Amino acid sequence: MTTDTPFRILAVCTGNICRSPMVERLLRSSFDALAPGEFEVSSAGTGALVGREIDPQVAGFVRVFNGDTNNFAARQVEERILDGKDLVLTLTRDHRGQIIELMPSLLRKTFTLREFARLITPLDGDPSLCAPMRWRAILPKVVRARTVHPADPSGDDVVDPFRRDDSVYQQMVRELVPAVDTLVDWERKHR
Repeated sequence: MTTDTPFRILAVCTGNICRSPMVERLLRSSFDALAPGEFEVSSAGTGALVGREIDPQVAGFVRVFNGDTNNFAARQVEERILDGKDLVLTLTRDHRGQIIELMPSLLRKTFTLREFARLITPLDGDPSLCAPMRWRAILPKVVRARTVHPADPSGDDVVDPFRRDDSVYQQMVRELVPAVDTLVDWERKHR
């Protein structure tokens, strides 16, 4: 079963030059390799440095993990960007709150990246469905899992490395990459 409507994911951080572009580019390259045309991944920032390229240090990490850094320009999150998204992955709980305040209808579609990775891991997807349909079908189960099995939210944020020392960039990678890998592995497992 196929669909001509891709599953649309938006990653959101503050400046849209460090964390959310890394999520965007790593998910995009992995999903494009695994399921060409079935996912559309983009990013934006709640306080975007509009028009800026990916932070050079983060761009290096993106390339190390086989992502593409070309043709990127930071953009400010706004309703028109949020409209039609199937899933919004924020990098902190504060970003999640800002998205829901901006567009309350996204309450059940907005998670922190790490929270979503933790909640989707034990859930089974339907391999008979195309990826967009499988992900749309699993979302209500992820929402239920958040309600039924609440966890300590202190581990849901990814640290902001912008203008900080190398150790903070390394911490960002340690917090972000395993969560991205979890989403890609979940899709691979259920194909």
